[in-house]
Amino acid sequence: MEYSLSNKILALLTLLLLCFNCKNETELEATEKKEKPELIMHQPSQMANLMNGMYAYNLQIKQQIVNGEVPASMPLDLMKLHSAEMSNGHARTPVWNSFVNVFIESQKSVVDTLSNVELKERYNATINNCLACHKTECTGPIPKIRKLLIQ
Repeated sequence: MEYSLSNKILALLTLLLLCFNCKNETELEATEKKEKPELIMHQPSQMANLMNGMYAYNLQIKQQIVNGEVPASMPLDLMKLHSAEMSNGHARTPVWNSFVNVFIESQKSVVDTLSNVELKERYNATINNCLACHKTECTGPIPKIRKLLIQ
């Protein structure tokens, strides 16, 4: 008799435990939705996309120079720097415009096969122009840009 009574008590306790600890799945879904904020995909600006393209291009040029190759052409349309939509909170300033014009000329000089200036020096001058601008306008990518310099 003890054996069946203890089994009944155990079964009753288990049943009570399950009843009080279980939540309705719709309640769980509702609380999960309230706790987790909706994720919003970041859309980079035209300028950010252009800068990322210039970074990739200069990384490729760096590798060519390190390998002893001479870059032949520049596939980037650098004039887009004057018209690309800027990231939120940023605007073209007179300082920014002056840096852009110097950068465009220095970037063009990298592929100038008639230049008397050493290729590595022209390339590093271009990257230093990037750094100079980013020290005044948008400081975030400076560590990444520094990696482009040829030592």
